[in-house]
Amino acid sequence: MNGKIKCLIVDDEPIGREIIANFVKELHYLELVAVCEDAFEALDILQSTRIDLLLTDIQMPKINGLELVASLLSPPVIIFITAHDKFAVEGFELGVTDFLLKPVSFDRFLKAINKAKLQIELRKSPAMPNEEKKVPDYIFIKANNKFNKILYKDILYIEAIKDYIKIYTNEGVLVTYSSMKAIEGKLPPVLFIRIHNSFFIQISAIKSVMGNAVELINGISLPISKSRKEELFSILQINNNHL
Repeated sequence: MNGKIKCLIVDDEPIGREIIANFVKELHYLELVAVCEDAFEALDILQSTRIDLLLTDIQMPKINGLELVASLLSPPVIIFITAHDKFAVEGFELGVTDFLLKPVSFDRFLKAINKAKLQIELRKSPAMPNEEKKVPDYIFIKANNKFNKILYKDILYIEAIKDYIKIYTNEGVLVTYSSMKAIEGKLPPVLFIRIHNSFFIQISAIKSVMGNAVELINGISLPISKSRKEELFSILQINNNHL
């Protein structure tokens, strides 16, 4: 990707703005264009300046972050940064790349930026003449002596069993020879998350979380490993202290 990623920060809290601004300055490939106190100020900049990445709080006076993003005809890549744990579903419907739960650690911020960087690179990749570049919404899996097309939205979860993986979908189960590392490279990070060494789940298939387990919409419960719990809770906007 040529040039730096132009970033805009929006947060009505001074401390929140300062922390994220300092994080942005730590990464040489990011360029902080402006820091805004509210959505009105941000809209003025978004209408006059090219912004690649919008880092915005959700709960703000007059116009909140969800309303700000929904109002944009051609929004940049979005990362929500919030202290509240109830906006994940609405945010994913807006196509945001990631959610960060305050207080934000630099390590978690970096993971979100890496996801955003990939999205921005895909957007900037040159399209074929007279043809827009489109990211596929499916994957082909070899099983039962044929390549099977599976829509990402139909995948509930993926399980690793030794040298094989089992893909559980709305239509049934497919078993294929593969490693989790190989399948991870094919899954859109905005749709899927790894919750355990043996499991990937589709974020929108989550029904509830209790303790160290996730219940999916099909009634299946899967374990959450301790090392992956913080990232899952951050994406789902769950305050771990409440559980």
